[in-house]
Amino acid sequence: SVYRTLLPTGQVVAVKKFHENGGGAGKEAFESETSALTRARHRNIIKLYGFCSHARHSYLVYEFMEGGSLAKILSDNAKAMQLDWSKRLNIVRGLANAIFYMHYDCCPAIIHRDISSKNVLLDDEYEAHISDFGSAISLDPQSSNWTPFAGTFGYSAPELAYTMEVNEKCDVYSFGVVILELIMGKHPADLILSLSASSSIPDVHQTLPKDLLDHRLSPPENEAAEKVVSVVNVAFTCVQPRPQSRPTMKQVSVKLSTSVP
Repeated sequence: SVYRTLLPTGQVVAVKKFHENGGGAGKEAFESETSALTRARHRNIIKLYGFCSHARHSYLVYEFMEGGSLAKILSDNAKAMQLDWSKRLNIVRGLANAIFYMHYDCCPAIIHRDISSKNVLLDDEYEAHISDFGSAISLDPQSSNWTPFAGTFGYSAPELAYTMEVNEKCDVYSFGVVILELIMGKHPADLILSLSASSSIPDVHQTLPKDLLDHRLSPPENEAAEKVVSVVNVAFTCVQPRPQSRPTMKQVSVKLSTSVP
């Protein structure tokens, strides 16, 4: 359970409560969050202010995100229409920077394992923050990193259906799904299904097919249109069924830094 809490100082924070009846899974999620968020310091990752561990209940105290989750915004027509192409492109940049940071600037690397639109929170300026590190693991280069399944169906990489080995490419896949959802305004399940059946990666040029764009917004024009095309092409490479065919977040960041500066 997550609560909006007003402190005596007047500051508003988010408090997540872990119940004792959550069992071992709840304890593991609490430990994963505290382990990851006490190490991670990035403007696009939710900030952990503190935590309290108790036999009956444990609590995490985060910065409060006024905008709520990306999933909720996209499901609300009025809010989705306020999320124009410029804001959506900025969300793409923020998420890419945060995941790059987790994979390359944290030692050992942090693999989130549950990147989805419900775990992307927006502040009052529509800046994206990755949240919910309850499934996160630290990548051990000396180990095979085999773990039980964690994540959200529809966002988790397809190879997790037959292997328990986790690596950075799992986050890359989830990032691609969220980016397509952001551009389309809905979960891209049918699109991903058609992409997985294709033997080659589609390459979108000058104009995007209308069914790839959120119909609640006017189609992007000029420079914005070029940037959206670049983002969609990057997302197509990220959701490739074979992990070896997906780029690394370093390659994604390089591509986005030149096409969506």
